[in-house]
Amino acid sequence: MKDAIIIGIAGGTGCGKSTMIRKIKDEFNEQICILSHDFYYKQHNDIPFEERKKINYDHPDAFDTDIMIGHIRELAKGNAVDRPVYDFTIHNRIDETVRVEPARVIVVEGILIFENKELRDLCDIKVFIDTDADVRIIRRILRDVNERGRTLDNIVEQYLTTVKPMHDEFVEPSKRYADIIVPEGGFNKVALEMLNERIHALLRD
Repeated sequence: MKDAIIIGIAGGTGCGKSTMIRKIKDEFNEQICILSHDFYYKQHNDIPFEERKKINYDHPDAFDTDIMIGHIRELAKGNAVDRPVYDFTIHNRIDETVRVEPARVIVVEGILIFENKELRDLCDIKVFIDTDADVRIIRRILRDVNERGRTLDNIVEQYLTTVKPMHDEFVEPSKRYADIIVPEGGFNKVALEMLNERIHALLRD
């Protein structure tokens, strides 16, 4: 079906996925393209902003995962795709898209990517980043305040009502599907070097 290598990187909110992906990208440069599950949140133009804020965005049903799977398959065949753009400040997808060019290494990341069997079965390497919950919530607070315009009260309420329950129900159990479990993500130098070497080996095959 494909010549590309597909790497899935999962883990709870704030676990360090972005740091690991950034370091992998530094290693492989133009040989890599990245798709985040967060790009594929469903569009809700028919729902007012105040109602959109109440949606459970940590449940698998919040995503257009089938579209993402289709895009991964197209990239693996060597075809470019136009992936969606999601604006977290308005809780909705916008009309713009971003062109993603195919590459030898396709990195797919998200908290729930191993929850979906069809999606995880596409991955040649499945990595789960395992980070303590207190570290993850601190990172999420800093990110959501600085990058997504959220208030502390809103972040804490969302964490207690949807993020933590969905992590316990869907994210943590999906760890059993991983090929590699990495404590502390991109800050784990040994694990990062081993993963990069494995990718290099697959590229040489």
